Amino acid sequence: MWTLQEEFSHIDIGRSSQFRNLTLFPLLRRSVPLQELDYLLLEDGIAQGKVRVTELNSSGSVPELRIENTADLPVLLVDGEELVGAKQNRVLNLTILAPAKQTTIIPVSCVEAGRWNMASPDLKPVDHFMYSGIRSERLSQVTESMRSNGSHASDQGAVWRNIAAKALRLKASSPTGAMSAIYERHANSVEEFSRAFTCEEGQCGVAFAIGGRLLGLDIFDHPEVMRRFFQKLVRSYALDALDVASGANETPIGAGLGARERGSVQWARDFWCGSLGPGALHAHLCFCERREEFGSFQFLDPHKSAESSSRVLSGVKANKGNTTNVEQPRLAGCIGRFCN
Repeated sequence: MWTLQEEFSHIDIGRSSQFRNLTLFPLLRRSVPLQELDYLLLEDGIAQGKVRVTELNSSGSVPELRIENTADLPVLLVDGEELVGAKQNRVLNLTILAPAKQTTIIPVSCVEAGRWNMASPDLKPVDHFMYSGIRSERLSQVTESMRSNGSHASDQGAVWRNIAAKALRLKASSPTGAMSAIYERHANSVEEFSRAFTCEEGQCGVAFAIGGRLLGLDIFDHPEVMRRFFQKLVRSYALDALDVASGANETPIGAGLGARERGSVQWARDFWCGSLGPGALHAHLCFCERREEFGSFQFLDPHKSAESSSRVLSGVKANKGNTTNVEQPRLAGCIGRFCN
């Protein structure tokens, strides 16, 4: 298994692009031969009729769902993917490679507080991820849960409160308090962001900044997987970009992260000790306002001078060798692992 530090040694930061207050940095993997994907994406498995995601049983369980995979390949489920249907909409609490020919119980968080009735037998993924602000908080909660008791639980009440506050600020309340209703209310604006960015050939990851502050990045083992998830990720950060631009959100995105999440990139090796499945080829890193020394993890834009870059972003890795003593955001957590 590779650590994230080893993985980032193979990554170049491409030229950034910007639309309004959202900036994207493509992450490009160099000198690594591509292999055929040896797993399915969730939406493909569902479309082929080989994968079903359902309630745990007829009674249901808010923090758990059941995935039945009858395919010959494992199925990749990615942290933050929203699944709609069944008794209430959920998001995945961590990245999982669900084994082939098996049924797996997966940890989730509810993102629809006001519904507990069967809308459909199965749940299906939609065209966006959980928005970045709440994704980082939930990630922190799951990380702490794994450290303290080995479970994969979020703080469900905190998730609901975050969604309710976001809906209020963006004037997108719904009868069931659904996160998806916020995306629906702002669909036109979110799509403007989505159309403004394109996934580059060979791109395997992407880092996002809003208003000049780095918020997070996702990286995958294969460019095709990145391409498939690219627009979903853009939409998730677009919703936070709209929130920040509205001026109604006085709390910095990601500022609710727990104070106990400390460590370094090397800590990624230990994060998955209690994980499900044989390993997932994805990592999600999120950052918050509070600064801690994190010497092995810097993000300087190689297409700008070190001085100007440090003003634009705090945080990922310099690939040019010249770094400056910029204040660095701490790594709040990570999901996934890389397998060689």
